[in-house]
Amino acid sequence: MQEKRPIGIFDSGIGGLTVAKAINRLLPNESIIYYGDTKHLPYGDKSVSTIKRYAKGISSFLVKQNCKCIIIACNSASTAAFSDIHSLFSNTIPIYNVVDPLVEKIIELDYNNVGLIATKATVASNVYKTKLQSKKRNINVASLATPLLVPMIEEGFYKNEISSSVINEYLKYEPFNTIETLLLACTHYPLIKNEVEGYFKGKVDVHDSTDVVAQWVQKELNKRNLLSEQNLAQHKFYFSDITPAFKVAAKMFFEKPISVTLHDIWV
Repeated sequence: MQEKRPIGIFDSGIGGLTVAKAINRLLPNESIIYYGDTKHLPYGDKSVSTIKRYAKGISSFLVKQNCKCIIIACNSASTAAFSDIHSLFSNTIPIYNVVDPLVEKIIELDYNNVGLIATKATVASNVYKTKLQSKKRNINVASLATPLLVPMIEEGFYKNEISSSVINEYLKYEPFNTIETLLLACTHYPLIKNEVEGYFKGKVDVHDSTDVVAQWVQKELNKRNLLSEQNLAQHKFYFSDITPAFKVAAKMFFEKPISVTLHDIWV
């Protein structure tokens, strides 16, 4: 039987579109249903209980859309809600996050000194440090919350003097002086990857979760015999709130024209 069900992806806003783009590039036969909870963004400054409530609501919506898996394409939600979402829905469909694939990649590359920039919620959780040190006890992890970056990127301020000034100020963080790699632990941050790499002038390897998540999903779906074998891809993009700025930004993140549908599951 031909597997036609879509891959479900969600984020607090449009950042997860970078993950959707990577999956679309690697798995062009796959349909995608994306949900961006723009009504409640950002998740990074919300309480854990609130993030869990939002993540459960969106996951229920994606299950009802007959998705064959769900990808939590948000570091804050992956950190706060993955365990709950996995417990609730994994008997129905596979649930994936953006943390574990990146952790596995960093362990595979055998770094000793790791830096990380992310939202307040992700940094406060210590999830990356905990997972990395559970696999390699002596690894050093220096984390920094960078709350200005998400709104800056969503407003289109990247690859310019404003973004360079903000990024450089964050990356001056003294513990970053000795790192071998920096993790961009937010799905918005791939858009500033080149600027971050430029700051370090090739002396620090910069990693984000987009491609490693796409490769992880490909491997998992293949293992479960859930990959689509025919190019019948049809994508749907739902948002809980839509403004003209979000329509422009969504195209910027996915790098293809998309049809955006307002669907507020909270009404």
